[in-house]
Amino acid sequence: MTTTTGARDDPALRILLWLVAVGFFMQTLDATIVNTALPAMAASLGESPLRMQSVVVAYSLTMAMLIPASGWVADRFGTRRVYVAAIVLFVIGSVLCAVSPSLSALVAARVVQGAGGALLLPVGRLVVLKTFPRERFLQAMSFVAIPGLIGPLIGPTLGGWLVEAVSWHWIFLINVPVGIVGALATLRYMPTPPATPVARFDLAGYLLLAFGMVAISLALDGLSGLGLRQAAVLVLMIFGLASLTAYWLHALRRPDPLFSPRLFQVGSLRIGLLGNLFSRLGSSCMPFLIPLLLQLTMGYSPAQAGMMMLPVAIASMSVKRVTTPLITRYGYRRVLVVNTVLIGLTMVSFALSAPEQPLVWRVLQLALLGAVNSMQFTAMNTLTLKDLTPDAASSGNSLLSMVQMLAMGMGVAAAGAVLAAFTEVFGHGEAQALPAFRATFACMALITIASAGIFWQLSPQDSRVGHGPQASDGETSV
Repeated sequence: MTTTTGARDDPALRILLWLVAVGFFMQTLDATIVNTALPAMAASLGESPLRMQSVVVAYSLTMAMLIPASGWVADRFGTRRVYVAAIVLFVIGSVLCAVSPSLSALVAARVVQGAGGALLLPVGRLVVLKTFPRERFLQAMSFVAIPGLIGPLIGPTLGGWLVEAVSWHWIFLINVPVGIVGALATLRYMPTPPATPVARFDLAGYLLLAFGMVAISLALDGLSGLGLRQAAVLVLMIFGLASLTAYWLHALRRPDPLFSPRLFQVGSLRIGLLGNLFSRLGSSCMPFLIPLLLQLTMGYSPAQAGMMMLPVAIASMSVKRVTTPLITRYGYRRVLVVNTVLIGLTMVSFALSAPEQPLVWRVLQLALLGAVNSMQFTAMNTLTLKDLTPDAASSGNSLLSMVQMLAMGMGVAAAGAVLAAFTEVFGHGEAQALPAFRATFACMALITIASAGIFWQLSPQDSRVGHGPQASDGETSV
């Protein structure tokens, strides 16, 4: 590993860590701050709140698209230059979001913002990897991961408060001063690592993979948010599946693909990735659906809906300590199968939501959701990467990150489509909104419970706790 610690003092290294941590904080904060503001944004833009999922999907999907190229871009153009460009792009996207006059313009601006966010964390992690010696790398990354937990913790509450105190535009404008300071500090303090050889980029494979992800996600979102007809949705879905199949065949015959099919020979990675994808299709819609449920059917204000997400984040952080001992004692297979079913049952409980329910029940319900989701994410991430060899760890981690963001976007898109369908069944009035939400929670819960069958396929050997590379656990369940 290349290191420049001998030439740099500890204060400079601490500033470097703060730079990467702030970038991580900006990215994770913006992934969650929007959810509680969606009804206010819809009212301002003259849209239905039930069509606003595209704002979330565009951000997650853009990140999923660009993550596979982030490492090559950083090596080709230099980590400092790319990191500054990522911050600038993120700030430009934030300004464009704030001044968007329509939903279409807002979705396009979120794509720009997501492009910057997609580079912040991977490139920042790469800078730390190249700057810190191996014996200090884990400690450095643990420091960087802390803001990744704080961002989702305060995001929904801050978003709701800003909507009421000023306007929804400020959930994006607050990124501007932070981004400007971050860009200037990066130019001043971030080192320029020595040049490294850059392999030829698999452009054809990247385009096939990116088009496949976009087409399938747009097909799901088109069922509700984009207003596409069924024929267009079907064509998009077929093109997306064909593109992903073409990528797989392309990767089989190319010596240096973006993601080698040989990775899938590792049983734990194969099941971990598929489990990540399908279980998150159900659970990742909850941060989108719950604030809408509270505001549209329970009479909560944006700030109150944001504060109701605090039990989710607090329970998510609290349960981290017990997750590893449970996995060590019972193995990945048993923990993931049982916990996946628990997530589904918790989601089903939201199908019983009613305005007259006591507040303490709702808080306990949200805390349970945060706890089981947090345990699920930690177990799935470590299962996916635990048996990879060192030379495959980087590629496997990038693939895992891509699948996570793709599943988040597709989960929100699928939930939006299901909610739109049940809204047509039950009607568009306020009195009919609650039954539509209840049915949507039940359907998304069934998808989650069905994914337990994937983890059931783990062999006893793959289910054991390994000592391979671990996923950076910089995510929470909100």
